[in-house]
Amino acid sequence: MTIVLARIDSRLIHGQVLEAWVPYCKATCIVVANNEISPVQKIVMQAAVPSKMHVYIDKISEIAEQFYHGKFADERVLLLFSSSHDALEACRLGIPVTRLNLGNMHAGPGKLRYTSTIAMNAEDIDNFQHLTESGVSISVQSVPANRETRFSKLLKRKIPEC
Repeated sequence: MTIVLARIDSRLIHGQVLEAWVPYCKATCIVVANNEISPVQKIVMQAAVPSKMHVYIDKISEIAEQFYHGKFADERVLLLFSSSHDALEACRLGIPVTRLNLGNMHAGPGKLRYTSTIAMNAEDIDNFQHLTESGVSISVQSVPANRETRFSKLLKRKIPEC
Protein backbone atom coordinates (compact mmCIF):
# COMPACT_ATOMS: atom_id res chain seq x y z
CA MET A 1 0.00 0.00 0.00
CA THR A 2 1.17 3.42 -0.87
CA ILE A 3 -0.49 6.64 0.21
CA VAL A 4 0.29 8.73 -2.84
CA LEU A 5 -1.45 11.79 -1.39
CA ALA A 6 -2.95 12.57 2.01
CA ARG A 7 -4.95 15.78 1.70
CA ILE A 8 -7.14 17.99 3.83
CA ASP A 9 -9.92 19.37 1.70
CA SER A 10 -13.15 20.36 3.40
CA ARG A 11 -14.98 19.57 0.14
CA LEU A 12 -13.61 15.97 0.18
CA ILE A 13 -14.35 14.36 -3.23
CA HIS A 14 -14.94 16.99 -5.91
CA GLY A 15 -13.78 17.93 -9.40
CA GLN A 16 -10.34 19.24 -8.46
CA VAL A 17 -9.48 15.99 -6.70
CA LEU A 18 -10.85 13.81 -9.51
CA GLU A 19 -9.56 15.82 -12.46
CA ALA A 20 -6.20 17.07 -11.14
CA TRP A 21 -4.92 15.03 -8.19
CA VAL A 22 -6.03 11.51 -9.16
CA PRO A 23 -4.22 11.55 -12.53
CA TYR A 24 -1.20 13.41 -11.14
CA CYS A 25 -0.71 10.87 -8.34
CA LYS A 26 -1.81 7.92 -10.46
CA ALA A 27 -4.16 6.99 -7.63
CA THR A 28 -6.12 3.75 -7.97
CA CYS A 29 -8.24 4.31 -4.89
CA ILE A 30 -9.81 7.22 -3.01
CA VAL A 31 -10.25 6.80 0.75
CA VAL A 32 -12.28 9.32 2.73
CA ALA A 33 -11.81 9.21 6.51
CA ASN A 34 -14.49 11.30 8.17
CA ASN A 35 -16.78 10.84 11.17
CA GLU A 36 -19.53 13.20 10.02
CA ILE A 37 -20.49 12.06 6.52
CA SER A 38 -24.18 11.36 6.15
CA PRO A 39 -25.42 8.39 4.12
CA VAL A 40 -26.64 10.80 1.41
CA GLN A 41 -23.25 12.56 1.19
CA LYS A 42 -21.58 9.17 0.94
CA ILE A 43 -23.81 8.12 -1.97
CA VAL A 44 -23.24 11.42 -3.79
CA MET A 45 -19.44 11.19 -3.41
CA GLN A 46 -19.36 7.54 -4.51
CA ALA A 47 -21.44 8.42 -7.56
CA ALA A 48 -18.97 11.16 -8.54
CA VAL A 49 -16.04 8.74 -8.75
CA PRO A 50 -15.51 6.88 -12.04
CA SER A 51 -16.57 3.23 -11.76
CA LYS A 52 -13.07 1.91 -12.55
CA MET A 53 -11.70 3.57 -9.39
CA HIS A 54 -12.14 2.10 -5.94
CA VAL A 55 -13.62 4.40 -3.32
CA TYR A 56 -13.98 3.80 0.42
CA ILE A 57 -15.75 6.23 2.72
CA ASP A 58 -16.02 5.52 6.42
CA LYS A 59 -15.38 6.74 9.95
CA ILE A 60 -11.74 7.43 10.80
CA SER A 61 -11.48 4.48 13.18
CA GLU A 62 -12.88 2.11 10.54
CA ILE A 63 -10.45 3.38 7.90
CA ALA A 64 -7.58 2.96 10.39
CA GLU A 65 -8.67 -0.66 10.94
CA GLN A 66 -8.76 -1.25 7.19
CA PHE A 67 -5.23 0.14 6.83
CA TYR A 68 -4.05 -2.03 9.74
CA HIS A 69 -5.51 -5.17 8.16
CA GLY A 70 -4.00 -4.43 4.74
CA LYS A 71 -7.20 -3.68 2.83
CA PHE A 72 -5.35 -1.16 0.67
CA ALA A 73 -2.18 -3.23 0.20
CA ASP A 74 -2.40 -3.28 -3.60
CA GLU A 75 -3.65 0.28 -4.02
CA ARG A 76 -2.22 3.72 -4.70
CA VAL A 77 -4.32 5.59 -2.14
CA LEU A 78 -5.43 9.20 -2.29
CA LEU A 79 -6.50 9.77 1.34
CA LEU A 80 -8.88 12.63 2.12
CA PHE A 81 -9.70 14.36 5.40
CA SER A 82 -12.03 17.31 5.91
CA SER A 83 -10.13 18.92 8.81
CA SER A 84 -6.91 19.10 10.79
CA HIS A 85 -8.69 17.30 13.62
CA ASP A 86 -9.49 14.34 11.35
CA ALA A 87 -5.91 14.14 10.07
CA LEU A 88 -4.50 14.18 13.61
CA GLU A 89 -6.96 11.53 14.79
CA ALA A 90 -6.09 9.32 11.80
CA CYS A 91 -2.38 9.54 12.53
CA ARG A 92 -2.94 8.81 16.21
CA LEU A 93 -4.93 5.71 15.17
CA GLY A 94 -2.02 4.48 13.08
CA ILE A 95 -2.84 5.51 9.52
CA PRO A 96 0.65 5.86 8.01
CA VAL A 97 0.68 9.50 6.89
CA THR A 98 4.15 10.98 6.38
CA ARG A 99 3.20 13.91 4.15
CA LEU A 100 0.04 16.01 4.36
CA ASN A 101 -1.25 18.37 1.69
CA LEU A 102 -3.49 21.26 2.73
CA GLY A 103 -5.81 21.91 -0.17
CA ASN A 104 -8.89 23.70 1.11
CA MET A 105 -9.94 24.67 4.61
CA HIS A 106 -13.08 26.82 4.68
CA ALA A 107 -13.23 30.14 6.50
CA GLY A 108 -15.44 30.42 9.55
CA PRO A 109 -15.86 32.09 12.93
CA GLY A 110 -12.54 32.48 14.73
CA LYS A 111 -10.48 31.53 11.68
CA LEU A 112 -7.85 33.63 9.98
CA ARG A 113 -7.21 33.35 6.26
CA TYR A 114 -3.65 32.36 5.28
CA THR A 115 -4.21 31.87 1.54
CA SER A 116 -7.23 32.14 -0.73
CA THR A 117 -8.09 28.52 0.12
CA ILE A 118 -6.74 28.05 3.67
CA ALA A 119 -8.32 29.51 6.82
CA MET A 120 -7.26 28.24 10.24
CA ASN A 121 -7.90 28.80 13.90
CA ALA A 122 -5.65 28.13 16.91
CA GLU A 123 -6.87 24.51 17.15
CA ASP A 124 -5.87 23.85 13.52
CA ILE A 125 -2.41 25.28 14.10
CA ASP A 126 -2.02 23.25 17.28
CA ASN A 127 -3.12 20.07 15.43
CA PHE A 128 -0.60 20.74 12.67
CA GLN A 129 2.16 21.32 15.20
CA HIS A 130 1.37 17.93 16.78
CA LEU A 131 1.47 16.31 13.35
CA THR A 132 4.78 18.00 12.52
CA GLU A 133 6.28 16.90 15.85
CA SER A 134 5.27 13.32 15.04
CA GLY A 135 7.18 13.49 11.74
CA VAL A 136 4.49 14.52 9.25
CA SER A 137 5.64 16.98 6.59
CA ILE A 138 2.89 19.53 5.87
CA SER A 139 2.53 21.76 2.84
CA VAL A 140 -0.08 23.73 0.91
CA GLN A 141 -0.81 23.08 -2.74
CA SER A 142 -4.27 23.54 -4.27
CA VAL A 143 -3.53 21.76 -7.54
CA PRO A 144 -0.45 19.97 -8.89
CA ALA A 145 0.41 22.90 -11.17
CA ASN A 146 0.73 25.27 -8.20
CA ARG A 147 3.95 25.70 -6.26
CA GLU A 148 4.05 23.81 -2.97
CA THR A 149 4.42 25.99 0.15
CA ARG A 150 5.72 24.61 3.45
CA PHE A 151 3.41 24.95 6.43
CA SER A 152 6.00 26.93 8.41
CA LYS A 153 6.07 29.60 5.69
CA LEU A 154 2.29 29.66 5.54
CA LEU A 155 2.05 30.80 9.16
CA LYS A 156 3.91 34.01 8.28
CA ARG A 157 1.28 35.13 5.75
CA LYS A 158 -2.05 35.41 7.51
CA ILE A 159 -4.61 37.77 6.05
CA PRO A 160 -6.49 39.49 8.91
CA GLU A 161 -10.10 39.08 7.75
CA CYS A 162 -11.95 35.91 6.65
